[in-house]
Amino acid sequence: MPILNRAAEMQEEVAGWRRHLHETPELLYDVFETSSFVAEKLKAFGCDIVETGLGKTGVVAIIKGRHGDGPTIGFRADMDALPITETSGKPWASKVPGKAHSCGHDGHTAMLLGAAQYLAETRNFKVSVAVIFQPAEEGGAGALAMLDDGMMDKFGISEVYGMHNAPGMPVGNFAIRKGSLMAAADSFEITINGNGSHAAAPHLSIDPVLASAHVVIALQSIVSRGTDPLKSLVISVTTTHGGTAHNVIPSFVTLTGTVRTLLPETRDFAEKRLKEVAEATATAYGATAEVNYHRGYPVTVNHDSETEFAIGVAGSVAGVSGVDANTAPRMGAEDFSYMLESRPGAFIFIGNGDTAGLHHPAYDFNDDVLPYGISYWVTMAEKALAA
Repeated sequence: MPILNRAAEMQEEVAGWRRHLHETPELLYDVFETSSFVAEKLKAFGCDIVETGLGKTGVVAIIKGRHGDGPTIGFRADMDALPITETSGKPWASKVPGKAHSCGHDGHTAMLLGAAQYLAETRNFKVSVAVIFQPAEEGGAGALAMLDDGMMDKFGISEVYGMHNAPGMPVGNFAIRKGSLMAAADSFEITINGNGSHAAAPHLSIDPVLASAHVVIALQSIVSRGTDPLKSLVISVTTTHGGTAHNVIPSFVTLTGTVRTLLPETRDFAEKRLKEVAEATATAYGATAEVNYHRGYPVTVNHDSETEFAIGVAGSVAGVSGVDANTAPRMGAEDFSYMLESRPGAFIFIGNGDTAGLHHPAYDFNDDVLPYGISYWVTMAEKALAA
């Protein structure tokens, strides 16, 4: 496959950066050592501008093309890790208890650093490139924080592109689609209020445990009987909290969970019906339900022409057969969605091979992927010369 020779030559060095980052994971916005490492590399590469502190701890560098008169396109990588204890057993496994790069953001950062080094050396492109290193993708909406700091306007970014590794997909392959690629991720908390009593006298109670069990079951009817089967919806109750003793019926039970959707109208419907179903079901058992619904990351929506551009770039690296240009949508969420709401662009998956899954404690980014990711970013910049 036609990865760039220079990208292949860089693999060992870039893998060293990646493994260093893997050993020293940081969470959310507290990526101080990571962002410092990134900024030092970008300055050493000779980037024209290196600015830190965007979105609290984000880093943006500008690399101007040889002609210096083109638009600016943004390439984004995420830097934060997860609150997971790693079990990969690798020599470069996390040295920080309870924190691990179990989603591959270390690899994303390393690939974009490798591309930045290459682009700063060659300047064989007309556009200016903004390499964006973002904190707090894992639940902290770091992308939105960088946008709120005026990143797009400050650097004149007209298009923006992102990439994420995909375990189970062959190394060197890519997957993408126009339109909705990843889901909106909302969360909810339902408090079922009843009256407690001794468990031996349930007739004296309004049992919130019984009511909550029926609420959990009833919520699934929103998906199975209230939603068009062709319009994806996931409602998962993931925690149940209530009671303190085996012989006491508690006065309340709290349920929490997540809702995933791919269409705005499905999202609106799910929020409305979740409240209605929870309240009506609790009432049927003499209890009441208080529902708090929180909208999280929006749907990740790829723009048509930018997706076509990304498909062509990926095809030049992986070959036409190595690009799934109409991959199925995924119900996971991604805060790059905020950037795609702000500017046209596209998000793509790159194969990580036969590895443990994302967010699994045994996961490790596959260093064989590095030359392909670097080649994708570099080729994107260089093809924009002729776009």
